[in-house]
Amino acid sequence: MRIGRGTPGSRRRRSQAGHAARVALYATLLIGVVYAGCVTVLDQAVAGRFAALVDSRLQERLSDVIDGAPLTISGAEDADEAPVFLWRRSKGRGAAPLTPDTPPLPPGSVPANGRPITIQFEESPFRLDTIREGHSWLIAGQSFAEQDHIEGLLGGGELLAAPVLLLAMFAGALIIGLRALSPVEQSRRRQLEFTADASHELRTPLSVISAETDIALSARRSAAEYRDALTRIQGESRRLRRIVEDMLWLARFDSEPPPPGSEPIDLSTIAEQCALRFRTIAREQSLAVSVPAAGHDTAWISGPPEWMDRLAGVLVDNACRYAGPGGQVRISVMAHGGKVSLTVEDSGPGIPFDERPQLFDRFHRATQQGGGAGLGLAIADSIVRSTGGQWRIDDSPLGGALFCVSWRRHSPSPRDQAVTVLSRAPGVRADDL
Repeated sequence: MRIGRGTPGSRRRRSQAGHAARVALYATLLIGVVYAGCVTVLDQAVAGRFAALVDSRLQERLSDVIDGAPLTISGAEDADEAPVFLWRRSKGRGAAPLTPDTPPLPPGSVPANGRPITIQFEESPFRLDTIREGHSWLIAGQSFAEQDHIEGLLGGGELLAAPVLLLAMFAGALIIGLRALSPVEQSRRRQLEFTADASHELRTPLSVISAETDIALSARRSAAEYRDALTRIQGESRRLRRIVEDMLWLARFDSEPPPPGSEPIDLSTIAEQCALRFRTIAREQSLAVSVPAAGHDTAWISGPPEWMDRLAGVLVDNACRYAGPGGQVRISVMAHGGKVSLTVEDSGPGIPFDERPQLFDRFHRATQQGGGAGLGLAIADSIVRSTGGQWRIDDSPLGGALFCVSWRRHSPSPRDQAVTVLSRAPGVRADDL
């Protein structure tokens, strides 16, 4: 029996995890190299600083002795400081101790050319420095054990911190890599789903057009039969054109083109003009489309007028589809505080609660009642997000769905208000102003 290696999705996830792990490993190795370099420089700087402090103390003690200071062990009375011992080295002789309890120096350990050196003396490091006095040399020395101990503690801490730092770096880079790849994978998956759904939606009208054409050409028919076939072909062609136009609009929107210029917009005017556009559809389907008065408060926002007009059209078209013949559609605009909202309600079947998270997905339809390709609400969501609006999806008192979008309120100029009043006058079009 052959055992599969998992679904394509699981294989892609494993591949992404492996890629993220490799990137995290390379990043960790790079950080490890940088850490080793920084630690080396730090250790050298600390060792140099310690040596400089001890050398300064030795030079100071030697200068004091040259100036006549007593030959005592400097620092012996201070428990926090290592004692400084003194020796004198004459030509042809070894180093003779000058201070009490000073141990003899081992042969060959006397600094040459007056430069400080570090030797291993009595199983501990020792720092020596010299100064010339006549025909002899004065030698000062101090144990370097304390400084060496501190450097050892520092090195041990660095070694202990290294694996913790590298593991944390690897884990952090892996998490960041996986999170960075997640939107890419999601975008790729959505693109594949969009392509598959678009192919399905386009195939249906094309199949109908092809079938109607084949049937019409298969035999001689009457003028009425040809007219019926052409009418069906025309309907499918319009549907096909609408799907293609919506797909092109979403494609242009996804490529992030520069948005149209924003300007003050009266949402009440948008709602009224949208209701007038759907007057014929409402009459044919016996729909009651109402636009309650917005009240005395102004309902101004800032945004691209053509986008807002399309948003309102999508919401009203969606409401008319689901309300059905004899249903009700209500378009209302309300200003409350610093917000202005556009609400569209219908008396249709409503939206099941578990369908609402996928409501704005492309080609998604909660029910098959309204028809359409499922691109309208995706377009509406793109407009709302791009204009800084906020959605609220709820159940309507009419019995169906409630779509509400709110924006930040805008204060119009007197000229904008005058243009809006004129645009509402009978026989006056907005293009004429």
